[in-house]
Amino acid sequence: MLSDSDSILTVNSRHRRTLEALFAEPVNGNLEWSRTEALFRALGCNVIEGSGSSVTIEKAGAKAHFHRPHPAKSALRYRVKDARAFLRRIGAAPK
Repeated sequence: MLSDSDSILTVNSRHRRTLEALFAEPVNGNLEWSRTEALFRALGCNVIEGSGSSVTIEKAGAKAHFHRPHPAKSALRYRVKDARAFLRRIGAAPK
């Protein structure tokens, strides 16, 4: 089994670009949320559908709750910051 830091090495180049975009400064508020969810899945996270636009991302006991953006596709800055915090908790932040 891969450790969390090793899982970053196994994602494809599109997921790596998404990871870099999530941690770019200033915070990118124009990143498509579907790319972020795809990154979570590639890192081995469970995506648990809630009611409406609610979704819970879980890995190794760490959980984060999000609401998918609608009607727009872009994640606002606060979602990007929350996604960063979750990625840090699971050890998937870039070095």
